[in-house]
Amino acid sequence: MITPPTEQTLADQQLVSETARRRTFAIISHPDAGKTTLTEKLLLYAGAIDLAGSVRTRKHQRHATSDWMAMERERGISITSTVLAVDYAGCRINLLDTPGHQDFSEDTYRTLMAVDSAVMVLDAAKGIEAQTRKLFEVCRRRGVPILTFINKLDQPGREPLDLLDEIEQVLQIGATPLNWPIGSGGDFQGVYNLSRRQVLRFTRTAHGAHRAPVQVADLADPALETLIGDAAAQRLRDDVALLEGAGAAFDEATFLRGEVTPVCFGSALNNFGVEPFLQTLVELAPPPGMRMSDRGLIDPITEPFSGFVFKIQANMDPQHRDRTAFIRICSGRFTKDMQVQNPRLGRSIRLTRPSRMFARERETVIEAFPGDVIGVTNPGVFAIGDTLCVGSPLTFTAIPRFAPECFAVLQNRSLAKHKQFHKGLEQLVEEGVVQLLYDPDGLRRETILAAVGELQFDVVQARMAAEYNVETTLEPLAYTAARWPTCSPEVLSETRLFSTIRQMRDSNGDPVLLFANEWELAYVERERPQLLLRVP
Repeated sequence: MITPPTEQTLADQQLVSETARRRTFAIISHPDAGKTTLTEKLLLYAGAIDLAGSVRTRKHQRHATSDWMAMERERGISITSTVLAVDYAGCRINLLDTPGHQDFSEDTYRTLMAVDSAVMVLDAAKGIEAQTRKLFEVCRRRGVPILTFINKLDQPGREPLDLLDEIEQVLQIGATPLNWPIGSGGDFQGVYNLSRRQVLRFTRTAHGAHRAPVQVADLADPALETLIGDAAAQRLRDDVALLEGAGAAFDEATFLRGEVTPVCFGSALNNFGVEPFLQTLVELAPPPGMRMSDRGLIDPITEPFSGFVFKIQANMDPQHRDRTAFIRICSGRFTKDMQVQNPRLGRSIRLTRPSRMFARERETVIEAFPGDVIGVTNPGVFAIGDTLCVGSPLTFTAIPRFAPECFAVLQNRSLAKHKQFHKGLEQLVEEGVVQLLYDPDGLRRETILAAVGELQFDVVQARMAAEYNVETTLEPLAYTAARWPTCSPEVLSETRLFSTIRQMRDSNGDPVLLFANEWELAYVERERPQLLLRVP
């Protein structure tokens, strides 16, 4: 007689199958390469939205998806990372949309700690740009596999071979094309799938639609000329022969090690090549794997629940003025209202009101699995980087912080809004939008903000006005760098410093030195090594 499986066996089997179908990734790019457009079109093809830029809701109202803040919609840029969870082709896709602008790169770096793979979007005319290179290096350090989408093929751009060569030379990673463009700019006709030997025709219509794929059994077939024209057919044959001669076959194991990136061409704005790319992403992107902790590698299947907080966001729901902690689940099964340990605090915490995120839309979560990102109510006990776990305590690799380069004094324009002013600052600092510094010797305690980029100050002022009803003024300070001395207080007080170097304290009470320029910082690092300067 066959013994029926136990509840525990069924639960274990579900954990294995649910983990295997998770795909958790971020999209990285330089501003204006088309990252947000590609995000919207991926959601469109996944069936999560009806129109690019609008979310399905019960009342069929239109809302922005990845860019949900008022300031994001006004400026047309992504300011804060967003979580978007959808189902497609039997997989659960957890898409973490990140800001492209360098002034918000700290938020992006934190988010990249929570993904298993990444999509790199390049502008066909501009290739590798500064912010793309920085974000790529973050992924490389973590060994994150990267898929590449070269965008805007319907506009004038560089030669495809030139773009592949730049990827390999600048990023020092192999680049293997999975499809190949037929023409470009005004002559762009579509792409040729190298493994399936199919031509995907691009036709310029109101919705950027394209015809069904056309099978081409042999590129020598004269029917190819009829399909795309004599010149384009000969160019395609020459390019494919060159690629085959160079041994450009794709190797999945090399990709998963982060040594090669598969490359697809298309046009996100015109919906061309996006659906095939989404299919490729689901096929190639890895499911959740092991994560390093102070106890060694944590297996997503065999270990009990664990995860870490990579983001905190206040006021996602303006009607409730809530604070949400975003948790990336690394191992085990999450269940609603479960008790977990926070090793940093040395205490047990109940994870209340868990929700699955789709930008600012929420859905209550009963259970979740490795690779998922959930939001839980933060009563002020979570900080960015906190590990949450069940069973033996552990701590995942710390989330990096970055030294601020911009500084300013923030002033409240209304004394009657004193309480709202400080509450807003407290929550924005908790989110990591800015750091808060003060002068311990000052006659009055000025509110000095420190940020990676100047646009963060605009975010602070805009959100203080919109979310806390507090109008503020900002006075920039003439400093360009900050470092934290780790020496003893006695050594710091006995060390002679330039009069232009300002000694401050951060929100934890730790000493901070502000430098007027890079030369000043370099001199102190070289001539005053006893200070043991560090970044945050």
